[in-house]
Amino acid sequence: MVRIEATPSLRIFRGSPVEGEIPAARPRGPGCGRTATECGDVAGTALLAMVLERVGESLVPRRLTMPAPSEGEVLLRVEACGVCRTDLHVVDGDLPEVRLPVIPGHECVGRVVAVGPGVDGVHVDERMGVPWLAGTCQRCDDCLAGAENLCGQATFTGYTRPGGFATHIVARAAYCVSLPEDADPVALAPLLCAGLIGWRALTRTGHARRLGLYGFGASAHIVAQIARAQQRDVYAFTRPGDIATQSFARALGACWAGGSNEPPPAPLDAAILFAPDGALVPLALRAVRKGGKVVCAGIHMSDIPSFPYRLLWGERELLSVANLTRDDARSFFATPATRAVHTRTRSYPLSAANDALADLRHGVFQGAAVLVPPRDEEACTWP
Repeated sequence: MVRIEATPSLRIFRGSPVEGEIPAARPRGPGCGRTATECGDVAGTALLAMVLERVGESLVPRRLTMPAPSEGEVLLRVEACGVCRTDLHVVDGDLPEVRLPVIPGHECVGRVVAVGPGVDGVHVDERMGVPWLAGTCQRCDDCLAGAENLCGQATFTGYTRPGGFATHIVARAAYCVSLPEDADPVALAPLLCAGLIGWRALTRTGHARRLGLYGFGASAHIVAQIARAQQRDVYAFTRPGDIATQSFARALGACWAGGSNEPPPAPLDAAILFAPDGALVPLALRAVRKGGKVVCAGIHMSDIPSFPYRLLWGERELLSVANLTRDDARSFFATPATRAVHTRTRSYPLSAANDALADLRHGVFQGAAVLVPPRDEEACTWP
């Protein structure tokens, strides 16, 4: 169990065999009176993290005692962690019962540095990914039916257990994803949620040839590339007037791009809603043909306004996507079309997590934001 620096009543790591109170911060970096090696030693025994202590407020940089992996867990050194819109929902309190304090982040790429008891087939320095789904009970009706994403006792990375906005993360080995050793970790990070949730949403559209994507951010820019590799036609819907993002969508193969208030040039077979705006649901239903599907891919959405039954009539289907399963991850990374994906990313240092969240909120960048932890020699200057 670990306590946050200067707030000894707050606990982040629950159930860890390591327990320690963080002492008062000591000067580090230039003029601290310690050698680079000594500072590196400190970095090697401390976990640096950006912590959400109060909903709706900025993340706080903290230096924490390094946790040890328990039964079935692994400890990873984080190479990169994507910044997802779900992280915004956690920070803003849109999701219920945020377990404070918490380290956000669930698109985590890392290297194994320690293996807990009961873990087989995992070796030190192996690259693994830590996604949103952190654990399930494997006993309830949903789990036994193969729908572990609906488990009522599921735990979630960066929400109900510590996430990847840190230099290290502890995760249940059975819920980690094996990742390519030779790939860029920054490029891999968005695949672990934007990619996986997008993939689950895409599979729910069946064999739709004309596919609409509402909201062209991290998930949509990945799904668009997969859909094109599968010979589907992609129609991209953005904020009205967002010419730059529409051009970005066309560059990734969209045959049409326009505002979310515009009708597509042809009826869609299916549409996926990534933007968390409930007002888009009637618009998407109007855009799909009879028998078409509208899939809501977000974990949170504003209220859906009432709409006439005729928009649903004609056997149109309105579906949602909840979380993901380990099978989603296995099928996603095994699909040939996934290999054609090139993620567009903007990197931020871990200490700039608040800037990354703000830029995501305001749509400053195209693609996905990714946090990169400090190297050992940089950790001396951690706030």
